[in-house]
Amino acid sequence: MHIDQWIESVPPTSVYALVALIIGLESLGIPLPGEIALVSASLLSARGVVSPWWVAACAIAGAVIGDSIGYSIGRRGGKPLFEKLGRRFPKHFGPDHLATAERSFQKWGMWAVFFGRFIALLRIFAGPLAGALRMPYWKFLIANVLGGIAWAGGTTLLIYQVGKVAEHWLKSFSWAGLVVAALAGAGSAWLVKRRAAKARAEHPEQSGGKSVPEGATETPAPAALAAGNPAPVTAAAAEPAAD
Repeated sequence: MHIDQWIESVPPTSVYALVALIIGLESLGIPLPGEIALVSASLLSARGVVSPWWVAACAIAGAVIGDSIGYSIGRRGGKPLFEKLGRRFPKHFGPDHLATAERSFQKWGMWAVFFGRFIALLRIFAGPLAGALRMPYWKFLIANVLGGIAWAGGTTLLIYQVGKVAEHWLKSFSWAGLVVAALAGAGSAWLVKRRAAKARAEHPEQSGGKSVPEGATETPAPAALAAGNPAPVTAAAAEPAAD
């Protein structure tokens, strides 16, 4: 079962705890789909299943607490911790990933923590790497809190608003679609009948009828009467041609 299906399957009160737990573990340094969990919970809030304010609050708390724990782990373990993790989990903590994250920290400092919240790679590395690089905790904490509020709160609000607008649009579209479908069905039926009538008028022999010139009446031909076969011929055909 995917993480979004799992969140939708639990009771509403458990959604808040799951969002905080998944985002907290991801921020701590464990590669989990925290963004998918946040988006799924935000969509549930747009449907009225959970509160968007509680989703945002739990996501912010999970992000800030998880990053702080990750900072402590990175400060104690240092770079050897990342080298060990890189050997065990090369897809997530490989040398290339670590080098990219370290360059970002060296270039941007505490802003790497703030903007790293919006990038999947840095979201996993931000806390532990900031601790390993000995970033002052007060700088890390400011960037961590502001980044958590901007990312978690902003994402929840955005998805909630988009979900509400989409839900209203889909409800309106359902009625409009029904009317359009009915009109399209009536129009297509009228068009088919019109084409069928036109085809019968142009090719009466194909529909079992006989073509009779306008203004002519059917009369038996004399030769046919003599032969005992009163085959009808038109009066126009029986008249002699004028000189």
